Amino acid sequence: MSRVIVIGGGAAGMMAAISAAEDGHQVTLLEKNEKLGKKIYITGKGRCNLTNNCEVEELLQATCVNRKFLYSAFYGFTSQDAIRFFENAGMKTKTERGNRVFPVSDHSSDVIQALSRRMKECGVRVCLHTEVEAVLTEEAADEAGCVVRICGVKKKDGTRLEADAVIVATGGLSYASTGSTGDGYRFAKELGHSVSECSPSLVPIETEEAWIRDLQGLSLRNVEVTILDGKKELYREFGEMLFTHYGVTGPLILTASSVIQKKLAKHPLAMQINLKPALNEEQLDARILREFEAAKNRQFKNVIGTLYPAKLIPVIIALSEIPEEKAVHDISKEERKRLIQVTRQLPLTLTKLRGYNEAVVTRGGVSVKEVNPTTMESKKISGLYFAGEVLDLDAVTGGFNLQIAWSTGYAAGKGIGQVNGQNR
Repeated sequence: MSRVIVIGGGAAGMMAAISAAEDGHQVTLLEKNEKLGKKIYITGKGRCNLTNNCEVEELLQATCVNRKFLYSAFYGFTSQDAIRFFENAGMKTKTERGNRVFPVSDHSSDVIQALSRRMKECGVRVCLHTEVEAVLTEEAADEAGCVVRICGVKKKDGTRLEADAVIVATGGLSYASTGSTGDGYRFAKELGHSVSECSPSLVPIETEEAWIRDLQGLSLRNVEVTILDGKKELYREFGEMLFTHYGVTGPLILTASSVIQKKLAKHPLAMQINLKPALNEEQLDARILREFEAAKNRQFKNVIGTLYPAKLIPVIIALSEIPEEKAVHDISKEERKRLIQVTRQLPLTLTKLRGYNEAVVTRGGVSVKEVNPTTMESKKISGLYFAGEVLDLDAVTGGFNLQIAWSTGYAAGKGIGQVNGQNR
């Protein structure tokens, strides 16, 4: 039995603690906040999209960077394993559109409670209000010569806790108010690990147009978003988005941010919204003509309410350059073409990503080249493990990032005391 310290009481940390304790290790979880799972609590607008009910290959495809590293972890603890875990822990789940999995209650607090119950059952000791200052190591001799291994942690108050293994699951830099302030990156650097450059990912995007503020709060469903760098298409996807006072957000936009962030850092990008992606140009023209024919003596501004949300009508009128008081029977074919173009390619100019306080996850982190993909153990220091967002791993929206946390946390807990999957 090993003495294991887990630093961080988020998704990866709690799963790692449970996984290690189930194998009989003596586990202590250290969390600097006043409660566990603060970031879980706010995910999915408080509903917690805890995983995506899909096959492993789809999990890998949804991963943005270093997907090959996750092959073993995903197969070791799949989405279906995660669902079973929570069901067995007394929390019922449901699968919604896009295979997104939520608690039946729609309360993220139930996810935290399920993890807390299981930790208690496994005998995990949880210490809240406990901040770690450093991870401690010592030199030891083995058959191969002198190696560096974990010997414990030093808390912020100066006291030390001895350990045979330490799992760093401190999260990234997103939502600093939840405690994700980059502590794990500092620990990793101090211990000789490489940390790649970090940036916000799955984050809202600011736009140039002044009229965007008038659309604040407007949600669009079943639209297609295309993002272009000149003539080169960088992103095209169908789904939901939301307008804000500064720009755009929502599932389509958050996923887009992970694809375009490097390009957007260099210069603005063009975005087009197809408001009627189910209709081709001819079908849309026929639809508009039907609306016009049914109300041919009415003014343009009073007819298009059946085609667009109310908040969007002034923008459509302005961009189509059709006088709002013009009778629809007087609208020319050229004017109708402009209306079709605006409907199929509503233009926006993307200027920059928002910051870490609005980012779902952090891109970058501890280099996975220096971590065993089967056990999550450091290749540099015996007994040091990493799990979750602290690693250079991130995925698109839809429950995939939490699945990374569950899978890597599970692998780290199971990896205690193993070398290449075998017991030490």
